[in-house]
Amino acid sequence: MAEILNYEVLRFIWWLLIGVILVGFAVTDGFDMGACTLLPFVAKTDTERRVVINTVGPVWEGNQVWLILGGGAIFAAWPQVYAVSFSVLYLGLFLVLLALIMRAASFKYRSKLENASWRNAWDWGLFFGGFLPSLVFGVAVANVLHGLPFEVTPEMQIRSGNTFMELLKLFDPFSLLAGLLSLAMLTAHGAAWLGVKTEGDVQSRARKIGAMLALVSAALFVLGGVYLMFIDGYQITSALPHDGPSNPLYKTAERAAGAWFANYKAAPLLAVVPLLGIAGFVLCAMMLKAGRDLLALICCGLGQAGVILSVGVSMFPFILPSSTQPSASLTVWDSSSSHTTLLAMIIVTLIFLPIVLAYTTWVYAVLRGKVRGADIESGKSHAY
Repeated sequence: MAEILNYEVLRFIWWLLIGVILVGFAVTDGFDMGACTLLPFVAKTDTERRVVINTVGPVWEGNQVWLILGGGAIFAAWPQVYAVSFSVLYLGLFLVLLALIMRAASFKYRSKLENASWRNAWDWGLFFGGFLPSLVFGVAVANVLHGLPFEVTPEMQIRSGNTFMELLKLFDPFSLLAGLLSLAMLTAHGAAWLGVKTEGDVQSRARKIGAMLALVSAALFVLGGVYLMFIDGYQITSALPHDGPSNPLYKTAERAAGAWFANYKAAPLLAVVPLLGIAGFVLCAMMLKAGRDLLALICCGLGQAGVILSVGVSMFPFILPSSTQPSASLTVWDSSSSHTTLLAMIIVTLIFLPIVLAYTTWVYAVLRGKVRGADIESGKSHAY
């Protein structure tokens, strides 16, 4: 097995697995963040708000497993990527952590008192816990495309630029555009979820808002692609062995106009990936307008997968380019853990990932069906 899964193959497999994990997080935790973002807009009464909350209440903690899995996988498989991203993007990650803590507290405390002001405050906590991460994730991805301000010394020490003024540069027009795309597509996903899980006025409002946001997501994705044409990408300018040591300084790289489209030019069939993103959102809007909520949910998930995978295809083999020292950019071939570590992790993944997927499927099968206002008011079988 070790001979079949050589260092080059293992590195590529783990690059693919990180993409799968990111898609899994967007498709699962994305819809509950989207539903929380929509809470003030689709639910007008306390009962309606409890309906929305109870559509995601039983599953939101399990959905965050994908976020934890992603962080753990990056830490183990790509330690240098983990170190740089958590150093340079610490402000954004802190805001995400703060929002996720607020979301957890809001779920737990919201219905403890039958007081309108108390519940309204926690409802806005849920909105904050869905809105802010959705926005920040997109801003972070855009900054990765720009390149992050870090350097690697000959002693393999990572030095990152994280002054306040440098952090302000993270919020340029392209980054805000990407943030709005992330917010729109996750909120549209949440609307499609509410279409599946609710009925009546809440469902009607969710369908209307979701259809609009799905089309906005498609438009923002196209606009972002056009904008990216005018942003320098990165390209490797020296030989880079795919099974060499994990030292980014063994190569040279530079910024280059149009570099993020080089992979599409080399393999035109890869264009199917961004087309999947556009088609997924357009079909989601059509399905929501037709009242076919489950198909809308699936189509929106495919749209998100298209967006996320498009970034990976554009950047390959780069993972985290450096804006201040391009040759120190981290790539698939020079920033991974050892062959032994990657191989051991593959074995563990092959054992436990099917178990996680089977359990998750079982949970959603058990919890299938609508959340109805009448059941909420009668106090039957709902925790929130």
